[in-house]
Amino acid sequence: MLDYLSLEADLNEEERMVRDTAREFVEENVKPDVGEHWIEGTFPKELITEMGELGFYAPNLDGYGLPDLSERAYGLLMQELEAGDSGLRSMASVQGALVMYPIHSYGSEAQKEEYLWDLGTGETVGCFGLTEPEHGSNPTAMETHAEKDTAEHGSASPASTEATQDGDEYILNGAKTWITNSPISDVAVVWAKDRSDDDTVRGFLVDTDTDGVTTNKIEEKLSLRASITGEIHLDDVRVNEADVLPGVEGMKGPLSCLTQARFGIAWGAVGAARDCFETARQYATDREQFGGPIARFQLQQDKLAEMATQISLAQLLVYRLTDLKERGEMRPEQVSMAKRNNVRMARDQSRVAREMIGGNGITADYSPMRHMTNLETVYTYEGTHDIHTLILGSDLTGFQAFE
Repeated sequence: MLDYLSLEADLNEEERMVRDTAREFVEENVKPDVGEHWIEGTFPKELITEMGELGFYAPNLDGYGLPDLSERAYGLLMQELEAGDSGLRSMASVQGALVMYPIHSYGSEAQKEEYLWDLGTGETVGCFGLTEPEHGSNPTAMETHAEKDTAEHGSASPASTEATQDGDEYILNGAKTWITNSPISDVAVVWAKDRSDDDTVRGFLVDTDTDGVTTNKIEEKLSLRASITGEIHLDDVRVNEADVLPGVEGMKGPLSCLTQARFGIAWGAVGAARDCFETARQYATDREQFGGPIARFQLQQDKLAEMATQISLAQLLVYRLTDLKERGEMRPEQVSMAKRNNVRMARDQSRVAREMIGGNGITADYSPMRHMTNLETVYTYEGTHDIHTLILGSDLTGFQAFE
């Protein structure tokens, strides 16, 4: 596998084990069937618990049966999973960085005990509800809201929940969309404005089988097809006060989760680009035209040389970012740079790889065009390319361009 600058020579034994385990898992369990899943628009759900058994969910967290691996081991895992498919990495990234991370960081001890064990094994699937139909890049304008139960709203009926006193429940209303895993999820981390407290944003743990919750699947996607994406609709959903994340208020909660996820995405994009490179290099070596392999032609060598250079630069960026994260010095703006650069790089190089494979490259037999279409989603979610540009611009100049 491409590692032109020998960065993996510095991996410790544990990190090598994580890389090799994930790589073997992808080669044996993902790549043989992922093209068909992409065509059919399905996710290989049988892999969810298998990934849990291997410790692929939030392996950089500690306690509650979690591996407590290094940040570099986590990044390598995301890299190998996305080499298989962005949908696979999205599943693990959402489960770990967007669901388990906020519970681990901001949840009560009771919430951690209730959810983290089963989320870690994949017995429970989670989703993260922030984006709304009318509010994507500007989550602070969210309309989903929660209100404390009062006498005017009435109290919960004994038939639907345990009897509670007024004020022991919240009532949630609103809608979230483009939610990875929502149609198959058991619990959703929903971010909503608390109208009982000056519209302060809070995180709510909502079991998806609760009355008033619907999670419709979004059909006919042209990108990230081997991933289950849906909506969350909340219609007078009653949530106990004990299910509110107590350790955070305001946008710090969801934004800190996104920082964790974007870190994994920056690593994952390298994996997608590397798989495109390896596929194109192998094809150029095997494909014969005009009396020999096309890899001997200068045009093909130029493409491979540029791909290898751009992937190597992206690898340097995530390795340095990881060093900062391990030391507790990583800033969200630095993550924006890595997510922005590496996804753009992978998006561009996947197209070059497809060109090298020619007409065969438009089939599901080869991975670059599947990666290319998937990366259109990765380019957009977790903060669009343009939004990360403005985040960097603001950090570099001191001027806010969002308003």
